[in-house]
Amino acid sequence: MFSGFDYGTSNCAIGVSDNESTVKLLSLEQGQAFIPSTLYAFERELICEFVAQQIKNETLKNQYINTRQARLIQAQRMRHEHDIRADEQILFFGHQAFEQYMEMPTEGYFIKSPKSFLGASGLRPEFVQFFEDIVTAMMQNIKSKADTALGEEITQTVIGRPVNFQGLNSEKSNQQAIEILSCAAKRAGFKEVEFLFEPIAAGLDFEAKLTDDRTVLVVDIGGGTSDCAMVRMGPDYRDNAERKSDFLGHTGERIGGNDLDIQLAGKQLMPLFGMRSTLNNGRPMPTQTFWDAVTTNDAGAQADYNSQATSTLLQQLILETGEPEKLKRFIKLRHSKENHRIVRLAETIKIALSDVDRQLTSMDHYEAGLESNITQDQLADAINAPLEKMTKLMKEAVAQAGTRPDIIYITGGSAKSKVLQQAIKQTFGDIKIVDGDHFGSVAAGLTRWAKKIYS
Repeated sequence: MFSGFDYGTSNCAIGVSDNESTVKLLSLEQGQAFIPSTLYAFERELICEFVAQQIKNETLKNQYINTRQARLIQAQRMRHEHDIRADEQILFFGHQAFEQYMEMPTEGYFIKSPKSFLGASGLRPEFVQFFEDIVTAMMQNIKSKADTALGEEITQTVIGRPVNFQGLNSEKSNQQAIEILSCAAKRAGFKEVEFLFEPIAAGLDFEAKLTDDRTVLVVDIGGGTSDCAMVRMGPDYRDNAERKSDFLGHTGERIGGNDLDIQLAGKQLMPLFGMRSTLNNGRPMPTQTFWDAVTTNDAGAQADYNSQATSTLLQQLILETGEPEKLKRFIKLRHSKENHRIVRLAETIKIALSDVDRQLTSMDHYEAGLESNITQDQLADAINAPLEKMTKLMKEAVAQAGTRPDIIYITGGSAKSKVLQQAIKQTFGDIKIVDGDHFGSVAAGLTRWAKKIYS
């Protein structure tokens, strides 16, 4: 059985197709076809143990155990020290992972959007292995749920990939990321694995509905990346086995919905925690630590945020700030490891502002009576810099093609934003904009391609 697997930065989805070419996205959590790309473990070492237990192929399992012996021994030690039973759930995924993190932010290990870290420069081998384990565990969970929902084992899959996983050393980073995803998919139980650019996958799903040939600018604003492709589509093209000549241009960069959340959190929420305070000497509060707090998709920023040097800096700043009560909120947030929660809150506000002009949000969790009140104009101001980069990618794809698109097809969770759609209109004028299935189009397109190459 074959599938299309959207291992997304924000959400994951997996689709299959029947003999009638009907695409179906399988239920993964709470009756939904999407599961947030999150993981929570009681201890980091238990991720490795979970992966080893779930690998079904004996050869792959033995190879894996041989490379992870030290971590597996440490996992057993952790079980003994913390009295974790053999039958106790040790890993949580999706909404369950969020719930565990919200309940016990300081007790375990939580990661959101691990795809954002794939291809990062300068990772030591042990960190590459750790990301392999995280991705494998998530894929194992999703494949198990998909196999159960389907009633048979999925052995072949096409996985979506961005044009570029990272902005620096893109060729090298892409190779590293693909190797991690391939390795994880094989350990999860897929016997054959292929990859397809995500904007192309999104375009294939749209193409199935076209009755006339068109040149389409496909814009996929994912959680971690933005990808654009100029594609010839329609009845005269969609049955072609080789589509390379139909793709007229494509661009991509590591900037996506997560970056919008980070910018909104930094510019509109962090001031409530002292980011714009003035020091007693009249100088502004240093802002880097606040940005490090919300830049949850950057391993370096998180390391700096959690360092002893930051603890020392905050101890000094609390004596120098003119608004110590705000900085105390920040210190409390840092101590309780709730910076992911702040970014999650910003994401919720961003989503709400797709439908309303102003969003009032209670922040009683941090302090009684604390609240944020953010307008669409403030959202637009906060995310202006990443929006400019996104529209630049669109213009570059069009320039590569040497022709204007007939239609602009937008997909991805952040593509629902009124601010983003307005930016596209300002950039391209009266070209028709078509909204896709913002969360399912990539998985559906990957499934259509899987049927084409595996059937």
